Amino acid sequence: MPEIGHATFSIGEDEMEIGMGIHGEPGISRKKLAPADKVIDEMMERIFAETDYRQGDNVAVLVNGLGGTPMEELYILFRRVAQLLDQRGVKVKHVWVGEFATSMEMAGASVSVLHLDEQLDRLVAAPANTPFFKHFAS
Repeated sequence: MPEIGHATFSIGEDEMEIGMGIHGEPGISRKKLAPADKVIDEMMERIFAETDYRQGDNVAVLVNGLGGTPMEELYILFRRVAQLLDQRGVKVKHVWVGEFATSMEMAGASVSVLHLDEQLDRLVAAPANTPFFKHFAS
């Protein structure tokens, strides 16, 4: 951090943390690096535990890079999220993959899944044009 002159946390080259905040706040668990599908399986298990997604539900998915993760890797993460939702019969209606909220010198990603009702679906589909987020309606 520029203001204090040192990092707010450290993590080993072969480690990852699930649930870490974008400012380095401690997460749920720290463990050895794992394949992308295994990491997403664990993340989605927690998301599914919070909200009961059922066949026929519609969702929007955001995969956010934290600044140091290549887009290709973010799309690998999204691929697995989409597979797990599809297995439950959940339709992904809106997708955003990219860097929307980043952190200095941070690799990794966050996954957000929004359950859509008619009103939220309409609002999420609306055009937006801001410095950090652009969505153009088709």
